[in-house]
Amino acid sequence: MKLLSFLHQGRETWGAVVGDGVVDLGQARPQQPTLLDYIASGDYLQAAQHVEGLPVVAKLADITYLPVITRPEKIVCAVRNYMDHHQEVLAAGMQRELSEMPPIFLRVWRSQTAHNAPIVNPKVSDSLDWEGELAVIIGKGGRDIPKDKAYEHVAGYACYNDGSVREWQFHAKQIASGKNFESTGGFGPWMVTADEIAPGRELKLETRLNGKVVQSSHTGHMIFDIPTLINYASTIFTLSPGDVIITGTPAGVGWSRKPQQFMKAGDVCEVEIEGIGTLRNPIVQQA
Repeated sequence: MKLLSFLHQGRETWGAVVGDGVVDLGQARPQQPTLLDYIASGDYLQAAQHVEGLPVVAKLADITYLPVITRPEKIVCAVRNYMDHHQEVLAAGMQRELSEMPPIFLRVWRSQTAHNAPIVNPKVSDSLDWEGELAVIIGKGGRDIPKDKAYEHVAGYACYNDGSVREWQFHAKQIASGKNFESTGGFGPWMVTADEIAPGRELKLETRLNGKVVQSSHTGHMIFDIPTLINYASTIFTLSPGDVIITGTPAGVGWSRKPQQFMKAGDVCEVEIEGIGTLRNPIVQQA
């Protein structure tokens, strides 16, 4: 099942993809006004039954998408979590060693933007970079989650573009300043529930800039796998339903290229992940 957040008739709601249209579950289930509430209740496990008999309210082509989880409590992001990406940043001159534990940082929800919505190049930068990534949406919360139970806490998966403002990222060893500009993190178009993706399945990931492939890899190249990321993050803080874990990007980012290449106004960036879909974002310049 594909679940999503969107605008319909001027209000925020959420629902399910049925064919080329959407069912408005937010209207049908007012006790759960957001997709996060639905996930937190555990009812998402019966999503197929909840959709039965409900009308399609709009075509996908006619809706305004919202970030899949509009206001997650936490967006936990893994750093250099693909070996090929780690090697390319070393080759580009960055001095970094592989760590024994997953390096992470946090995004704020206002840094996100939806499918078909613009990623905004901030006026203080000319180095807005793409990072196609797999997003993991937490279903059942918990603390100190063991690795062998980690997939039991996953509600689903989505595409993410961890847009990175590079010179701000490199102001200090802590990179969060370059990762939290408003409307730089593309998230969508929907989440695919975990029952459709076998635990540990290798998913092809491709990022395209103006139709040209700039990243092509698969999730089997992660240094720290999904259970490790969930275990590590939940050791630090309690993971809550709707939290998002962004699992890192493969090789092919613009910063490591010679010459370097970055996203600019007028570009279109797409992140496609096997079994999930394609996230598309036009690039605009901050006013």
